[in-house]
Amino acid sequence: MAKVLELRVGPPRDALDRFEAAWNRVAEGRPTGTLRVLTLRDLPLLLRTLTPARWQLLERLAKDGRLSVYQLAKRLERDYKNVHTDVAQLLRLGVLERNGDGVAVPWDLLRAELAL
Repeated sequence: MAKVLELRVGPPRDALDRFEAAWNRVAEGRPTGTLRVLTLRDLPLLLRTLTPARWQLLERLAKDGRLSVYQLAKRLERDYKNVHTDVAQLLRLGVLERNGDGVAVPWDLLRAELAL
């Protein structure tokens, strides 16, 4: 089964609504599924978070597998400091994970949901 990270645009209360729904399912004895969602407050923030350079970084890691930040910067032909900054931001958001000596994309699919 594919590991999916859902990217959503919406208010912070959406996360609270998902938590409440999961709580109620547990209280009623119904099964709960794992839902991995990153909610950003608006489209401009999503676009600032997943810049073209960061998207290229994600594609490279998805293709090549786990790499150190140094290896990643070399393969992307980008400045190490800028790649390090991008990796740190993506790690903080849970889009990347650190394992061993490198970073990797733990997701098979990033799905974006943009509600109007």
